[in-house]
Amino acid sequence: MKRKHLITMALFLFCGQGSFAQSSAATERLKKYVSYFNAIDTEAVKNFVPNALAFDWLKQNVPLLECPDEVIEKNYYYRWWSFRKHLVKTPEGFIFTEFIEPVKHAGKYNAISCAAGHHIYEGRWLKNKEYLKEYIDFWLYHADVGQSKPRFHQFSSWIDDAVYQNYLVNPDKEYLKRILPALDADYGKWEKERQVKSGLFWQFDVKDGMEESVSGSRKEENRRPTISSYMYGNAKALAAIAAITGDQPLVEKYRAKAVQLKKLVQDSLWDSGSSFFKTRTPKGQLVNAREAIGFVPWDFDLPADEPQYAKAWDQLLDTAGFKAPWGLTTAERREPTFRTRGSGHSCEWDGALWPFASSQTLKGLANLLTNYKNHSKMKPAVFYKELRQYALSHQKNGKPYLGEYQDEKNGEWLKGDNPRSSFYNHSTFCDLVINDLIGIKPRADEALGFYPLIPEGKWDWFSLENISYHRRTLNIRWDKTGKKYNKGKGLYVYANGKEIYHSTSLKPAVIQINNK
Repeated sequence: MKRKHLITMALFLFCGQGSFAQSSAATERLKKYVSYFNAIDTEAVKNFVPNALAFDWLKQNVPLLECPDEVIEKNYYYRWWSFRKHLVKTPEGFIFTEFIEPVKHAGKYNAISCAAGHHIYEGRWLKNKEYLKEYIDFWLYHADVGQSKPRFHQFSSWIDDAVYQNYLVNPDKEYLKRILPALDADYGKWEKERQVKSGLFWQFDVKDGMEESVSGSRKEENRRPTISSYMYGNAKALAAIAAITGDQPLVEKYRAKAVQLKKLVQDSLWDSGSSFFKTRTPKGQLVNAREAIGFVPWDFDLPADEPQYAKAWDQLLDTAGFKAPWGLTTAERREPTFRTRGSGHSCEWDGALWPFASSQTLKGLANLLTNYKNHSKMKPAVFYKELRQYALSHQKNGKPYLGEYQDEKNGEWLKGDNPRSSFYNHSTFCDLVINDLIGIKPRADEALGFYPLIPEGKWDWFSLENISYHRRTLNIRWDKTGKKYNKGKGLYVYANGKEIYHSTSLKPAVIQINNK
């Protein structure tokens, strides 16, 4: 009992300010899902929050969703329930793991940097702010200490961008000021290790976490859209962080880097004949195949807002492109070598579905629809349909499941029953629901951006409670007719229990949260 008491007490440390009681309906809904997930789980691995404490921890820490789409709602809770399984308390602070089982290529405490950006995007919505601070500190200051080979740079990273996106949800200027020198030094290290004379960055596909890809190589220094887009996003973020902390020379330094990278990616990696961003080899040729990594530049709003670039997204609707029965493929299906690298290897990115890539593509699509005027054939209905299919793919033998990668036609998990594949923490989902579908857009000022991608007429109601934002607790309720919740028609936003916004429709808005 003593150990359980100590763990329970620890769960509620640093849970933030302004916590308001959730509705009984919301907590009962959460309890129903947690009870079901616990019941079907053998719990082979127990980390900081065991199943027995999952309900209490989730109730305190995550936004609670109710919506009319059971597929999205169920998977939303499944992903949060799975995410907390990866929270590990180490002698060097909290971290989030990628694999639930120990793997040979991990560093200390089974830590792997490949999906750190995904972890921070997802984890920024937790009420406990210390988890991510310690996790970021781990990668910046501890991960490589005592290791025989680099661990932080074992994989490409967009950690600076993720740190800034976390700040927009949870402003902490002093923390940014403390870690900025380490972030600045780390960017310089990437330049020394992976930047070519032109200014672009190169990477082996395996170090992108995307081995055995159509355009990839474990030996050739390919200029891939991934790493240059990541470094563009990192440069933009560092300029913004430097502005917040008052370091004007650093602002100018990173703004210039971002401008240069934007031009280089558009000039060197865009194939106008195929209307797509592609990998360029050291010999100067663009590869023939379109791959999902060509959508990654939109994750950071890199491409110019022009019709020629938006046209790339037409491939999302093409069954010879990336559209498959079970989701979005990692290479276009018309590619002659599609799904031909499966013999003798265990991870192939030459066409199979990877949640890592699906979440990146969906984030890029959401950015296109939200931040751009030129959308080509893309509409919120496309985003919704693909997000729902992504949610639906989280199953195995009729039960909720998250693994490494899948057959694009039937959803078979290609790792089979390998224990390491279970609860694979290598992507986002909850962030896509909160930030993109519902459209909560964090801002640096005392306001909240709202840009929903819920197709018109699709949801007549939804609620999202217990949202931790700018040291406040926000609740959002949409009730088109007023008959679902019986608390008025339209959209209502509350901060610390006080109404701060009302609208009769789901329309974009900038909502002031300073409710004095």
